[in-house]
Amino acid sequence: MHSSPSLSSCLCACAVSGLARDPLSGPVQQVSLRCSTGSVRWLFPRLALRLLLKPNVASARPAALCIKASRASRGAAVYAERAGELQLLVEDGELSEQVHCVRTDGARGAAIFLQANPQSDFRRRAVSFRYELLQEKSIASKAACRPCSDSEILQAICTSDFVVRGSIRSVSHHPERQTSVIEVEKARVYRQRSGIFEREPIMSGHWHGHIHTPLQCHVKAGAGQFLFTGAEHFGEAWLSCAPRFKDFEELYYLARAAQHITCEFPID
Repeated sequence: MHSSPSLSSCLCACAVSGLARDPLSGPVQQVSLRCSTGSVRWLFPRLALRLLLKPNVASARPAALCIKASRASRGAAVYAERAGELQLLVEDGELSEQVHCVRTDGARGAAIFLQANPQSDFRRRAVSFRYELLQEKSIASKAACRPCSDSEILQAICTSDFVVRGSIRSVSHHPERQTSVIEVEKARVYRQRSGIFEREPIMSGHWHGHIHTPLQCHVKAGAGQFLFTGAEHFGEAWLSCAPRFKDFEELYYLARAAQHITCEFPID
């Protein structure tokens, strides 16, 4: 059991110093994080730090925790705490900026455990990363590499962070991050949560942007128009479904005729 009297609290951007330790906390500093997405910076990392994620939003319980360490992060390994066990997410000194995700314990919430490297000079080290707590509907972007079913596509156009129609200009692969990046051009944006997709120059009225997928999915470029849907993580678009637009049109018309749609979609 972890003691709670010395539990301090942070909001979205949290900075903790290993030099400012509460003598009552023992070997493990404990901090409560009050945002579902934010950043952590641990200066002068010593011994251990436990971060209890308790967002102020009392709605749905988080289904997954994602971590993205900065390239300059040094001094500690980062673990997810699940059912009393520690699962390694980021090794100390890991150079990639890969996103690591793990399912949470649901009602028990989520916790991050940082173990300082006792062989490093903590006075010259700082651990920094960003985190996100995801709801069930947002996990699709990190799901297995398989085509979406018809029902998943119809749900995705209603609930995804972004819904974009466009062509694939290129696909690049990045083994160091274990990701592939799809460059989308001549796009029409039906919805996006933030400004990941931007207008193309020369007043064309089209948009362009980049969508990420796991490298293991072996994504390849294809001709024609696609409907891209997915979630945004750490300011990046992550793919969930990408049917050819003509196939989506047929699916949507049939579903609407059968009254099996949950939201209207502007096909024109």
